[in-house]
Amino acid sequence: MAVRDADGEIAAPFLQAVSEAVEAGDGAALRALCADRHEIDIADILEMLDQDERPLFVALLGEDFDYAVLTEVDDTVREQIIEALPNEAVAEGVRDLESDDAVYILEDLEAEDQAEILARMPAVERAVLRRSLDFPEDSAGRRMQTDLIAVPPFWTVGRTIDYMRESEDLPDEFYEIIVVDEQFKPVGTVALNRLLRTKRPIPIETIMDPDVQSIRADLDQEEAARVFERYNLVSAAVVDDHDRLVGVLMFDDIVDVIQEEAEEDIRGLAGVGDEEISDTVAYTARSRFTWLFVNLATAILASGVIALFDATLQQMVALAILMPIVASMGGNAGTQTMTVAVRSLATRELAGYNIRRFATRELMVGLINGVLFAVIIGVVAATWFTNVQLGAVIAAAMIVNLFCAGLFGIAIPVGLDKMGIDPAIASTVFLTTVTDVVGFFAFLGLATVLLM
Repeated sequence: MAVRDADGEIAAPFLQAVSEAVEAGDGAALRALCADRHEIDIADILEMLDQDERPLFVALLGEDFDYAVLTEVDDTVREQIIEALPNEAVAEGVRDLESDDAVYILEDLEAEDQAEILARMPAVERAVLRRSLDFPEDSAGRRMQTDLIAVPPFWTVGRTIDYMRESEDLPDEFYEIIVVDEQFKPVGTVALNRLLRTKRPIPIETIMDPDVQSIRADLDQEEAARVFERYNLVSAAVVDDHDRLVGVLMFDDIVDVIQEEAEEDIRGLAGVGDEEISDTVAYTARSRFTWLFVNLATAILASGVIALFDATLQQMVALAILMPIVASMGGNAGTQTMTVAVRSLATRELAGYNIRRFATRELMVGLINGVLFAVIIGVVAATWFTNVQLGAVIAAAMIVNLFCAGLFGIAIPVGLDKMGIDPAIASTVFLTTVTDVVGFFAFLGLATVLLM
């Protein structure tokens, strides 16, 4: 039976068969369906099952369930499954994983459960995992794997190859060998392709690349991802605060980091935090309430500006008809600038040396677009209401608001970043408020002075 349909989604008949096997408690049927499937297929199946079916699914598969699957599911799904399973089952499942995957599963557990699971693991593995868990959250130390190959520079190629053939503790996948000195500090790397093309008697130090791009274990994972991007790395040595080798970061983990950080920025711009599609209605409503409440407060502020000109609006209804156009154009123009600014700040492309250049560009873009759209809306308004002065007022307001949209579209994210506040989370609400207030004030203020 095919797992996926022509569109790449989990096939409905397959999912139905899995669900029926889980409901019937038929472990043999479930293993026949899922035992040899890829972990990403199992992860997608888990996310599509009902919440109460997921722990039973894991239990019925037993030893055939690969706990690496839990690194591929939503955080909410993973937490629900781990909480529903006994700690001894989790300990047995994660002990065979690579250290980075095991840490990824354990790091969000309650301290009591985490301690109990670690206590059930062999001493060596327990010590390795505890050391990784001691590093800050979202750091390179949490993402690294501790299974690696490190050899001294005086070893020959032949001795290194023999060591790898005889050792039973090699990582499942590796692309480079790390060369370390007597203090276990990285001094070079040797790519596997170069190792295999070199004759056995040649010393490792002869063929190693001494340019080591090591990463501190306490470095933020996003900064580590930038190092990989900057130097086109496949793997990188991770060192402690004494520059001693403690692990290795792999490109597949960095891809996950890049994806997570991009998703975080996108969700932050919309004010939805760490929300997942598997979250409950209550949790989703609660997580969105805060920023919606802030937005309500800022909307009331914009309405207060309109209230200042209630007499003007009563005398000319056309102003109420045209007013949303100015605010909407300013909001959209500001969002364009803000999106580029937030992304540039996240990738560290927008630094002190080019902030002024970027700000100047955005102000000029705002001014040019303001003039162009001022001409368009001025003609439309003058023709629509047969009032040339009204057309001139909205045209002037359009120029002011689009110029300010460019100004604050860059100033707000940069200012929040300088204050240590994530600009992806807070920029949207503040920018909307500014463009609404400036737009309403400029339009209604000019109308009061020139038309009344």
